[in-house]
Amino acid sequence: MVVKVYGPHCSSAKRVLVCLIEKEIEFEVVPVNVFNNEHKDPQYLKLQPFGTVPVIQDGDYTLYESRAIMRYYAEKYRSQGVELLGKTIEEKGLIEQWLEVEAHSYHPPAYNLTIHVLFTALTTNKTPDPKVIEESEAKLVKVLDIYEERLSKSKYLAGDFFSLADMSHLPFTYYINNMGKDYLIKDRKHVSAWWDDISSRPSWKKVHELYKV
Repeated sequence: MVVKVYGPHCSSAKRVLVCLIEKEIEFEVVPVNVFNNEHKDPQYLKLQPFGTVPVIQDGDYTLYESRAIMRYYAEKYRSQGVELLGKTIEEKGLIEQWLEVEAHSYHPPAYNLTIHVLFTALTTNKTPDPKVIEESEAKLVKVLDIYEERLSKSKYLAGDFFSLADMSHLPFTYYINNMGKDYLIKDRKHVSAWWDDISSRPSWKKVHELYKV
């Protein structure tokens, strides 16, 4: 059964696509143009009542929220592709820890920076809010300082192995690194090395090339 992924060009969908590639799962994409409000279409809302992307359909099974989707496929196809959940309960605990950190501490300021620095300029005539940018960057600096300390002790966030925790950071770290805020990454030796490593994975390169925003 081929997995359908709705909204492949959107940031959160890209982490799902990377996961599917790493797990060697066949998929097809269904475009959802959020700039044209296709995510608010009644038919789409039957799949995702909150009107966000991505959504996957796996036969009769439908699932939304990108991190939940990644966890689902990493577990369902654990015996194939790259191991993304850890080999011990301790490793799995660290992966879950850093997934939570990404969702609640890293993603909010990274998302706000992306919206106000990059997408405001691309999609509207509005002037980015400098206060939001300043506050978001300050929050991200504190988070990245913690990452720098962590990554001075291990190659990846959960240990010396690539996992869902690292994968979840790919889309918005890419934006940060390509919208004039790259110093946030490059000024931190270990964060920079980590980003160079995870962004060089063939799975990310393929997704980025196929589904550019």
